[in-house]
Amino acid sequence: MIHLKNNSEIEKLYCAGQVVKDTLLLIEEHIVPGIKTIELDSLAEEYILSQKCKPGFKGMYNYPYTLCISVNDEVVHGLPSQRILKEGDIVGIDVGSIYKGFYGDHAKTFCIGKVSNKALKLVDITKKSLNVGIKEAKIGNRIGDIGFAIQNFVEKKGYSVVRELVGHGIGRNLHEEPQVPNYGMANTGPLIESGMCIAIEPMINIGTHEVFIKDDDWTYCTKDGELSAHFEHSIAITDKGTKVLTN
Repeated sequence: MIHLKNNSEIEKLYCAGQVVKDTLLLIEEHIVPGIKTIELDSLAEEYILSQKCKPGFKGMYNYPYTLCISVNDEVVHGLPSQRILKEGDIVGIDVGSIYKGFYGDHAKTFCIGKVSNKALKLVDITKKSLNVGIKEAKIGNRIGDIGFAIQNFVEKKGYSVVRELVGHGIGRNLHEEPQVPNYGMANTGPLIESGMCIAIEPMINIGTHEVFIKDDDWTYCTKDGELSAHFEHSIAITDKGTKVLTN
């Protein structure tokens, strides 16, 4: 069941969204060659707690960390560790927060130092595909219009869209209805209405769309070992237009 939010609920989602936005801005200052991914996780947790919020991911489904940190061919859900980031890596970081019972959810892919042209282009196209999807998230459209627009944009550029993982509704739970695929057919799926709050999160690969899960039972990787990028915004559909909660 899709729960449409009132203005008060959307305001709490916005506050949670601002905390994860600022968390990734903080990470951006520290994500340099030589840093360990676990150090970034500690920074993020400390900051979120300082904002009178709780980390949104930690403890959910028994996940042990604040951030998901996915490097190069890792698509999403990578575990922070003693791994040292190096020049040329691309790193997807996904973060959640809880503010007064409501969730924020936001992700970016960072370039570490100087990266290859193919990596730079992938990150750019993935970021643009998120904006393409957000433009379709308006009253009167359907959820399928979002995925269709993302898939059409990405595949015309020669990239592929991950199928196994999708965006989602957001509110008092991190994952709510409706599911928001990054692929599909236009004019299908639930009608987009005022009060609908969703997280749109394209995961785009250079090669095949196929993925597998590592032995850690968390980390999704591309099946062909090619690079993957991930961007995510949480948004609210209102009578006044689309509000990006994590902008």
